[in-house]
Amino acid sequence: MNESSLKKRLAKLNLGGLRYFESLGSTNDEALAWAARGADDFSLVVADEQTQGRGRLDRKWFTPKGSAIAMSLILRPTAVMRSHLSRTVGLAALSLADACLKLGLSPKIKWPNDILLDSKKTAGILVEMVWAGEDADSLVIGMGINVHKSAVPPRETLQFPATSLEDMLGNAPKREDIIFQILSNVQRWREQIGTERFIQAWEEKLAFRGEAIQIHAGGAESHQGILDGLESDGSLRICDEHNKSVIVRFGDVSLRPTA
Repeated sequence: MNESSLKKRLAKLNLGGLRYFESLGSTNDEALAWAARGADDFSLVVADEQTQGRGRLDRKWFTPKGSAIAMSLILRPTAVMRSHLSRTVGLAALSLADACLKLGLSPKIKWPNDILLDSKKTAGILVEMVWAGEDADSLVIGMGINVHKSAVPPRETLQFPATSLEDMLGNAPKREDIIFQILSNVQRWREQIGTERFIQAWEEKLAFRGEAIQIHAGGAESHQGILDGLESDGSLRICDEHNKSVIVRFGDVSLRPTA
């Protein structure tokens, strides 16, 4: 993948702008700065190598040269999106999952922001916002996808098992094609973000649904129970040992199966 091949592949998507880097510290940092300077809706930052990539909770995101997709998409929220900002991570998750489905894979969404293949992390999402007073001026959706085997970090550094598209498929698909599919899916799901169908689709793809899980929600707080589903804002609902619903909001959250 290079800038020329990427521009050619994405030409039909009507991007607001495209910035491609052979190497970059963080695509999200670049996108946040660009958004603050007035980047158009649906502008994209892509890096072939990311040297200071970060995931949720300030964790590092491993992106060796030529091995993965590291990209950040800038969205100017529509009126409907402003009423459903908490669903943005679901927008990204559904778009990534559907891209994997198109490859013949069986993705699951590990709430709130990971995509699993064969119960192993393949992609991650980091949503950040640029604020104008109390209003969200723009959304930056960072997405990292392990495409080649070399994108998977050493096992001893992992907090959760990981894999790549190449591991799952036996070959590595073109990164330009994956990016095109993800962005096409974003356009489609964005139009449905305010609908009940959006939540249902997200819920249907949840990893560990109906299974016993444990959630650490910042500090010493933790919850155990059966993963039941999603609330209308995308928060997670679990059924505890007393058969009562517990709602887990977004934030400093880590989810693990207990079985």
